[in-house]
Amino acid sequence: MAFVGRSNVGKSSLLNALVGKKGLARVSGTPGKTRLVNVFRLPALYLVDLPGYGFARASKVDRAGFRRLLNGYVEHRDSLAGVVWLLDSRRALSTDDQEVRALLAASGRPVLAVLTKLDKLGRAAAQDRMAALAAELGLAVDELQPTSIVSGEGIAELGESILAVADQGTPS
Repeated sequence: MAFVGRSNVGKSSLLNALVGKKGLARVSGTPGKTRLVNVFRLPALYLVDLPGYGFARASKVDRAGFRRLLNGYVEHRDSLAGVVWLLDSRRALSTDDQEVRALLAASGRPVLAVLTKLDKLGRAAAQDRMAALAAELGLAVDELQPTSIVSGEGIAELGESILAVADQGTPS
């Protein structure tokens, strides 16, 4: 399962929360610190932390390289069972998000759309934001997986969803 999202969306923090180890994936407050494909082997599957797209404190050449890496991994990795697509609940969809959305749709792979940083919004604002993002993505609100690293909301449910997707990709 590959984790993709905009730089600074919280991919590494979410990976750490999912496996219950704070230091598994390196977390930084500076966007764009993940520059390689980081693979974490678990008993049932591999979790893959890909470099973020969009803004990062990196050169244009490096950012373009991160995007090629993401595209190539999603398009050509035969063993990829699915993608966990992280979206910051506080941000509107960017052009980069729309391009990745098209890439993910074209790949035909299962995609879990995950909203991060819900703890930064009040309950009413979070509900409104989820409804707006669901409409923009053409999804039902219950197809989005809200999460919060701070409160732990949605982490266990996301883990279950990831295992379900990974099980679908396992030959019988």
